[in-house]
Amino acid sequence: MGTLISPERIVAVEQVIRPHIRRTPVVALNGADLGLRHFSLTLKLELLQHSGSFKARGAFANLLLRPVPKVGVVAASGGNHGAAVAFAAMKLGAPARIFVPTVASTAKVDRIRSYGADLVITGERYDDALAASASWAAESGALPVHAFDQEETILGQGTLGLELEAQAPDLDTIITAVGGGGLIGGLAAWYGSRRKVVGVEPELAPTLTRAIAAGRPVDAEAGGIAADSLAPKRVGELVFPIVRAHVSKVVLVTDQAIRDAQEKLWSTARIVAEPGGAAALAALLSGRYSPEPNERVGIVVSGGNTVAVAFDR
Repeated sequence: MGTLISPERIVAVEQVIRPHIRRTPVVALNGADLGLRHFSLTLKLELLQHSGSFKARGAFANLLLRPVPKVGVVAASGGNHGAAVAFAAMKLGAPARIFVPTVASTAKVDRIRSYGADLVITGERYDDALAASASWAAESGALPVHAFDQEETILGQGTLGLELEAQAPDLDTIITAVGGGGLIGGLAAWYGSRRKVVGVEPELAPTLTRAIAAGRPVDAEAGGIAADSLAPKRVGELVFPIVRAHVSKVVLVTDQAIRDAQEKLWSTARIVAEPGGAAALAALLSGRYSPEPNERVGIVVSGGNTVAVAFDR
């Protein structure tokens, strides 16, 4: 992992961003409440973070640790990262231009606009928006804030692990959804080999799964119900060695399993999670990850930027 992204640096970054982020709550559930027995479950409700997802951690880390020019910052995003950068820029008084693809949900587009950012919708997928944002950064001199393949981004996301360990120190396993890998990279950097870290990807966006099989980041499909948060073409170059060193396993879930997890979160705890935010729980509900008896499992509910849906019938 090297020294760039280490627990010591995560502690230092947490101290910098702490005044600007929320300490999101945890909720303990009995596995039986979800139809799952023999283990305990703790939900980390990061959907209650500023801007509606964990991404605010990495956004503030970038804007507070890197020099921001007068022209401001630029980011490409499926939605959540863009909202986080727009929010951080608004709070810190910096201009922001956010590029999102047409797949970005209305809820996320509306949230970005509400923070006063200059919003550009271009291309069908995240990588199209990323290319457009890189062109704008080169043209304008704006500071590019990468959604996952940036040292400060990963360190910021790692503060979630620091916070979760303080709130639930006895967890055996932490399960999180994977998109570009910034969150799982940060969690793996924090926990190292002290806890089991498990990644969850949609079957239609197996980015990290393909990278592990190839031994390096490679292109993968980028579709499915969570395409606006979990479907870049490939995982980050900075993320991959951390994952390879410290992530126990990565499992794939179907779109239907993600929908079922969204419904279960609502019916059990009245939590409205976006598809990407429910993917980690989908691995448990669908049996793609089966805990050992009495295993203490932490689930990151990573985002809630979605239009509320009435699951009750």
